[in-house]
Amino acid sequence: MAYEVVINKRFANKLLNVLDYLEKEWGRKVAHAFLDAVYSRIYALQSHPYIGSLTSMKNVRSTLIIKHNRLYNRIAKNKIVILNLYDTRRKNQGK
Repeated sequence: MAYEVVINKRFANKLLNVLDYLEKEWGRKVAHAFLDAVYSRIYALQSHPYIGSLTSMKNVRSTLIIKHNRLYNRIAKNKIVILNLYDTRRKNQGK
């Protein structure tokens, strides 16, 4: 059974920001490759919604897209709500 995918506004905004950064810094080809990886993960979630790890947040799962980015989603009835995109690298803490 394929689940319906609902994209949260926060996820959409972060995805646009990442794509913009990738295109400016690394070129269009890298940005497209990242977008393909995101779409691939979302399509996989439609068929297998329980892939990924449960997080400390109630009913929220985390799935690695690429080495530095995680996708967070929640399953609600027959829908997969894509909540957020998170950069896994640590922020520079002034050192």
